[in-house]
Amino acid sequence: MQSDLISSILLPLILAFIMFSLGLGLTVADFKRIATAPRALLVGFVCHFILLPVVCYFMVSAAGIGGAFAVGFMLLASCPTGTTSNLLTYVARGDVALAVSFTAVASVVTIFTLPLVVSWSMNHFLGAARAVDMPVGTMMAQVFLMLGVPVALGMFVRHRAPRWAIAFEPRATRIATVLFVLIVAGAVAKGWPLLRDNFATLAPLALCLNLTMLAVGFLAAWLVRLSRRQSVTLGIETAVQNATLALVVASSVLKDDAMAIPGALYGVLMYVGGLAFAFGMRAFVRPENDQADRSAAIAS
Repeated sequence: MQSDLISSILLPLILAFIMFSLGLGLTVADFKRIATAPRALLVGFVCHFILLPVVCYFMVSAAGIGGAFAVGFMLLASCPTGTTSNLLTYVARGDVALAVSFTAVASVVTIFTLPLVVSWSMNHFLGAARAVDMPVGTMMAQVFLMLGVPVALGMFVRHRAPRWAIAFEPRATRIATVLFVLIVAGAVAKGWPLLRDNFATLAPLALCLNLTMLAVGFLAAWLVRLSRRQSVTLGIETAVQNATLALVVASSVLKDDAMAIPGALYGVLMYVGGLAFAFGMRAFVRPENDQADRSAAIAS
């Protein structure tokens, strides 16, 4: 009973607060700004919403992973970019304005794409019976409630009370970070037997997926001649996922603890690859616009 309350009420509320804190750092201008860099937006969308799930699928298949773990990885790959991508972009001297804008837009697009990817994955890895249990429309509505509504509420508060929102947003971000750690710790504790028995297989896959997508995002942007700062940004935006959403969907919507394990692992290991990439790229990017990026990173 207590476990059901945590999965059905507490976890969604924690995710809602995390997304609310994201909304506090957003304005309508963040969505409009992305239109000024349509090529970067297109590359980011291709990398994040197409290449990431495809690469994840082939890696999972090559590793011989199936069942709930495979669905968990595909669920993770279909989540939007994580809010900490903005901070990593700042550390890497990337384009923070692009990172903030892409994070905002990706959170909206995910409402429609995540249910489709997860439904297909359940059908492919678990069979049609499990896929039918979770209709796409129902999941889409649930993801909208967990993502769209809290972000919109945060943006509304930012619009109506900008001074309070700007002052509270850094504190909200710190609270959200603590809550994220608690979610990951809870998922690991709850699924410890599964994690212990499969760590040697799942952890290397999670880290390999992260490093691969950092490289794919960067190289794809570089090949179409985006700036070095934009290339660094899209590498991070492609690989840093909203693992909290993956954990909440697995536990609260799909009600399968095994599906939460890949998200819990990736949620920790992505910072290993992400920080190494950020500090590595920092040496190759000019420190231009550092002051503007510092302001954008703090605001996000």
